[in-house]
Amino acid sequence: MREDDLARRGIGMTSQRTRERLIQRLCEEGISNPQVLEVIRRTPRHLFVDEALAHRAYEDTALPIGNNQTISQPFIVAHMSELLLEAGPLDKVLEIGTGSGYQTAILSQLVERVFSVERIKVLQDRAKERLLELNLRNVVFRWGDGCEGWPALAPYNGIIVTAVAPEVPQALLDQLAPGGRMVIPVGATGELQQLMLIVREENGFSQRALGAVRFVPLLNGPVA
Repeated sequence: MREDDLARRGIGMTSQRTRERLIQRLCEEGISNPQVLEVIRRTPRHLFVDEALAHRAYEDTALPIGNNQTISQPFIVAHMSELLLEAGPLDKVLEIGTGSGYQTAILSQLVERVFSVERIKVLQDRAKERLLELNLRNVVFRWGDGCEGWPALAPYNGIIVTAVAPEVPQALLDQLAPGGRMVIPVGATGELQQLMLIVREENGFSQRALGAVRFVPLLNGPVA
């Protein structure tokens, strides 16, 4: 077996049993979409964290990835993905906050196309390399201000935001297609926030609070 194949499988740093324990925990915590669970089972999360933290990759916890950012805990990734797919398959999803690329990789195996915006260029460049390594090629990246979304390619059937905003950006609401779904944390930085599901209805938007979360802030402006 080639060295890169060993790295992708995590041999020498983790085991299939470790991954299965993570899937079991996600099931116990309420994740029930079999497609989401299978994608998380087969996606090598250790490739999306620093090598020094690879032995913790299959713990259900957030981990630092540099630049004051984190890779979300697997439960949050699974939960947000499951919520997006709750009403059926999606063909066009906007992701705000590429980060490590792990949520991007999960989404790319669940929906037809992903459009991912990241303000920190070095993070997005690394994420691009990881997705190419995994042969996930249905993702288009944009380096820019996530608060603005990606209006040139709107509307989107789904929008997922992986950073907390004090309120839902109007620009993102405007880019949501009729019947489209947005999952976004809302609240104050450094405090417990509320994960929200927003659906564009015929006569406006419905909102549903989904529980307390903690995310890094959604900030304006790109950073080289």
